[in-house]
Amino acid sequence: MTERIADASPNTVAGESVPESYWTARRGAAFIGLSSRGRIVLTGADRASYLQGLLTNDIEALKPGEGCYALLLTPQGRVMADMNVFNLGEEILLDVHESVTELLVERFQEFVFTEDVKVEDRTESWTVLAVHGPDAARLVAELVCPTDDLGGDRCSEYRHARGHVDASPVVVARSHEIGEIGFQIFVRAKVAAPLRASLADAGALPLQEEMFNLLRLESGRPAFPADLDSDTIPLEAGIEGRAISQSKGCYVGQEVIIRILHRGHGRVGRRLVRFSFPPEADPPEAGSAVMSADRPDGEPVGFITTSAFSPAIGRPIALGYVKRDLADPGSHLIVTTEDNRIPASVVSGSVIKTGRDPGPVRC
Repeated sequence: MTERIADASPNTVAGESVPESYWTARRGAAFIGLSSRGRIVLTGADRASYLQGLLTNDIEALKPGEGCYALLLTPQGRVMADMNVFNLGEEILLDVHESVTELLVERFQEFVFTEDVKVEDRTESWTVLAVHGPDAARLVAELVCPTDDLGGDRCSEYRHARGHVDASPVVVARSHEIGEIGFQIFVRAKVAAPLRASLADAGALPLQEEMFNLLRLESGRPAFPADLDSDTIPLEAGIEGRAISQSKGCYVGQEVIIRILHRGHGRVGRRLVRFSFPPEADPPEAGSAVMSADRPDGEPVGFITTSAFSPAIGRPIALGYVKRDLADPGSHLIVTTEDNRIPASVVSGSVIKTGRDPGPVRC
């Protein structure tokens, strides 16, 4: 069950100040510099076939201007890293979390033998600004590049085009990370400040990282490494639909995934779910134990990964893992903290309903 955003935009909720940018991201446009992201570029004639043998999604199927979400798994089928993949034509751009950038550069270079592939870390020379909200397409079209192929509600995530800011090249890609129309703008670091200023002058508000993560949490999208890490099998996190190709050839960790999908009929021991709590409760800390409501003093049946108070619906929300037989929407659980026991309900989909369809995810 989802809840629609309240019509009002209170400045305070539960006694806490709510930044105006939070509401603007849902009703106008807000922007943020994604400093926690790294940027890796692969060039060379074999770049696509090389990644095809490593990543979970169908990289060779991507045409210039297309992209997808993909994972690099361990041989045991656990998530080593996730990434957004963009086919720029003459090169492939990987947008990754900063904590694994150096690891991925080293790993990709290590696996190059006779292939014509060059791996380059462009994290320092390029940066990325994200613009989200119903008004994002208009601002990006005015300031960066036309969005005829990128701005519609039904446009595929990760589709991208090239543009210019102050004569400097940029790449603009669709993003659905917070459940609204959004764009990631990859730009040379030297023109990031002028672009920020232009977005602000056009009416977009700067978005704090805490608010961006809250908006993502409200949309129900898990993030690496907070909600999926080296202990996570992708099917546990429910991301196989957008991260794993069922028709491509071999990739690292495929044997484990295929065994679960075909022999185990997709059953895993735990599932990532969305929690909703009573309005008066405090958001439980990451790592808080989840207990069965029928056996609150028994063994934990799961744990919390991410939580926050949602101003949109006036109650705490969270993501976390629970045993699969307790993962159905409507399941009642107890989250234990150092000082309290908090009733929790499993909810389906995003915990809020924005009223806007961000379009299908397609690779």
